[in-house]
Amino acid sequence: MNGFQSRDDLTIMWPSVSPLGDNVKEIHQFDEIDRKLLRALQQDASQSHAALAEQVGASPASCWRRIKALETAGVLLESVRLVDAEKVGRGVNVMCQLRMKSHATAVRQEFEAFLRSRPEIMECHSMSGEWDYLMRVVVADVAGYERFLMGALLNHPNVANAASHFALSQVKYSTAMPI
Repeated sequence: MNGFQSRDDLTIMWPSVSPLGDNVKEIHQFDEIDRKLLRALQQDASQSHAALAEQVGASPASCWRRIKALETAGVLLESVRLVDAEKVGRGVNVMCQLRMKSHATAVRQEFEAFLRSRPEIMECHSMSGEWDYLMRVVVADVAGYERFLMGALLNHPNVANAASHFALSQVKYSTAMPI
């Protein structure tokens, strides 16, 4: 059977140390309290353990232990505060597809280091298909994107070409994983 039958069947896979090798993933079952805790933390990670405990139906000590276990397992990552892009002058979202001149390992590694160094690139995915990378770039205005595109991206020696798509509006945005 493919997929999950219901939320009660949630299984999560994450890398762990295994006698079979470093890249083996173990499957771990989460109970309803774990799922409630994960959903609650994704909505507001600043809540106290007491508030979380009340929300998920567990004791504060149990919530603390579960959170620590989820952090140790790598399920819960760092806690952050989200910033409104419009209010900090970064309201223009551009989806940029990019094609490389070479796919050699050293070339890709150097280029990916370049991508990670650019603060205007919010997301970057290595893609299958016609384009090699898909990026989400945030800038103040079209002129700011042109400076980035023409001055940095297209001047990179390993970039063959790029296609840009400007977002007209944001229909949906979420940082919460469905649990």
